[in-house]
Formats: sequence, C-alpha cells, structure tokens
Amino acid sequence: MIGSSLSGVTFVSVPGNVGKVGFAYFQVVLGYLVGYWVIILVLMPLYYRLKVISIYTYLEQRFDVWAYKTGALFFLVSRSIGSSLRLFLAATVLQLFLFDAWGVPFFVTVAVTILLIWVYTFKGGVKTIIWTDTFQTFFLVGAVIITVWQISSALGYSFSEMVNAIQAHGYSKIFVTDSIDSPSFFPKQFLGGMFITIAMTGLDQEIMQKNLTCKTLGDAQKNMFWFSITLVVVNLLFLTLGALLFIYCEQKGISIPQYTDELFPRLAFQELGPLVGILFLLGITASSYASADSALAGLTTSFCIDFLNFKDKNEETKLKQKFIVHLGFSVLFLIIILVFKEVNEKTVIDAVLNVAGYTYGPLLGLFSFGIFTSRKVIGKFVPVVCLISPVVSYLLSKNSANWFSEYRIGIEILVINGLITFIGLWTISRKK
Repeated sequence: MIGSSLSGVTFVSVPGNVGKVGFAYFQVVLGYLVGYWVIILVLMPLYYRLKVISIYTYLEQRFDVWAYKTGALFFLVSRSIGSSLRLFLAATVLQLFLFDAWGVPFFVTVAVTILLIWVYTFKGGVKTIIWTDTFQTFFLVGAVIITVWQISSALGYSFSEMVNAIQAHGYSKIFVTDSIDSPSFFPKQFLGGMFITIAMTGLDQEIMQKNLTCKTLGDAQKNMFWFSITLVVVNLLFLTLGALLFIYCEQKGISIPQYTDELFPRLAFQELGPLVGILFLLGITASSYASADSALAGLTTSFCIDFLNFKDKNEETKLKQKFIVHLGFSVLFLIIILVFKEVNEKTVIDAVLNVAGYTYGPLLGLFSFGIFTSRKVIGKFVPVVCLISPVVSYLLSKNSANWFSEYRIGIEILVINGLITFIGLWTISRKK
C-alpha cells in the first residue's frame, strides 16, 4: 500500500513544492491520517460485512444498478486519469535526464514501461503485485533516506544542524493560518487531505482490493493503521529532502528551474554524484511501477466484475475478456500520457489533486448518502446528478474569487463536489 500511494508524484513534486510553500503540504498529510482512521472505523467494517470483491457492489445493494454502475464508472475515470498522470511524471523525468541522451523517443519510453507493467500484472494478479510492490517500496523509501543523508553530508550538516538549517531558511513552517484566501490555509488543506484519503483510498477499488485480501477485518484494520503512520513519516522525509535540495542550490549558487518538478532529478544527475543519481533512478522507477501496476490491476478487476458480470461466465471466457480489458487499459494509459504531455502547464501534484476533486466527488457523495441516510433514490437520475455536480463544482472553482470576495477554492473542491452530489441525491430520493 505504501508503494501504491507514494507514486512518482510524491518522489518529485512534493520536494519541488517546498520552495514555494515550505512544509505546508504536511497539513494535507495530517488530513490523510484522519482520513485513514475514518476508513478503518467506517468503510472497512462495511466491506467485510458485505463480503464484496468490488467495493462498488455496495451501491447496488444499498440503492440499485444505476448507482452501482455510476460509482464504478467514476472510479474507472478517476483512476485512469490519476494513474496516467503519475506515470507521466516518471516517464518525463526518465526521458529528460536519461533516454533523450540515447535518442529514445518519449513514445517508446512510455510504451515499454506500460508493456512491462502489463506483463507481470496480467500473469501474476494481486498476489504478485503485493510482492513486487513490497520490493519497490523498499527501494523507494531506501532511496529517499540515503539521498537525505548524502545531501546533508555534502552540506556538512549533522542531524541537529540539518534541522536547524531547515528552520533557519524558513522551510519548516507547516501551519498557514493567517489568510483564508490562501490555497495553503490550514482548514482547507486538512479537510481536503482527509476527504481525498477517504475518496481516493477508501472508495478506490485499487487500494481496497489489497486490504480485502486480508483474512479478517482485524488484520485489515491493523494493516491500514500502521500504513497510515508510516505514510506520515515518509512524507515528512520527502519534505525534508525538498528543503535540503533548495538549501543546496542556495549555497552552491545553482539556479532553480522554472518547473520545480525538475529540481530533484536535475541535481541528482548533474550535481550530487553517481550514487544519488542511481538512487533517484531506483526510487522514481520503483514508485512509478508500484503505483501503476496496482492501478492497472484494480481497473481490470473493477471493469470485469462491475461491467462484464464475471460471476456468470466460465473460466475460458473470463480469461479472454480479462486479457482484452487489461490490454485496453494499458493502451488508455498510453493515450492519456501522450495527451497530457501536450497540454501540461502545472506541476503534476496540483494536476492530480485537481482531477481527484472533480472525479472522486460524486463517489464521495454516493457513499456518504448511502451510509448516513436511509432514503431511497430514483435510480435513473443518479448518473445525471453525478455528472452535473462536477460541472457545478468547476464553475464555482473558476468564479470563486469574483463571487465570494476574493476567496479562492482549492483542494477543498472535493468536499464541495461531494456535498453537491449529496444534495442532488437528496432531491431525487424519498423515504423508504
């Protein structure tokens, strides 16, 4: 689960953002922590009680087939876009600092990467992914720890001197409470992080299918608890790495690239020696594969169960259809990555969080309405509500500064989107 959550976005964009907002991203991480505990206490008991393979079958049992298919479809859209963007970042970095020098086209870099992921996920399934993700996570976390140590040593810092230097340069500030209009305002970041975790983990087939392989609910809850604690520590390591990268540039007179996603790879390959360069390659590759392989398996599982009704088919038919679906999502990843390369304007972590706000919002609203009310919806109107709510959310986000006295909607768009969906479902529902 660590490997699935810590993608190339974490490895490159989180350190790169430290120069702009310091440790403010840690506010989001604290929100993640609370979100994981909500999953442990609310969603996991629900899934184990219903004994689901696809978590979206809950929506069919609670509402009807319209809600079920709508929820599954939004997962497919959300995860396809989100995972493609994560893989795009890693492929771009590898292309820029490695494969360009060899004359390898970007298309080939992406295609070969996806092909390798497709081969071992199709052959091995979830059990293989759990083992490969474990090794990939080891390389990922090991790479960031050793890199922090290497940069700190290059700057001549002991551990206490490193901490003092980060504080002295102003990077260690976590809480932003002075301006409600700031995108980094604490309540926005904390609540946004909490609901992003509930939606992107608790309502996500890719992540939850790993927990559902645990034999008992208690085992799954322990797994999620220790995962949440570990994730906080690892994110703090990435923020520390980011601060050290900017301090290193300042002391050595190195200019900061326009796109800060390029800072870590540029220093790793051009300034910090071969060991850090090798560690960076190991880390970015491990993080990308660990995230993308789980996504590909989760998308295939969801589509086969939720849309192809696998439970009613024989094994030969299942195998053929699974092959086609697996291949189809691999090609879709490739297409999305190539499209995003042409239109990329912002850092990837912002793009991923923005996409999550619009595509996971209807899922958050659907599950919340099902869990916290006993009302019955008119099924055929559910897709309409779930399509309208992201559109309304987008209009609110784009016009918030004009409509709400310079208040700018940021990461909290997910909460707003989910709330609009909830209200919409209420209007098309009745008492049982």
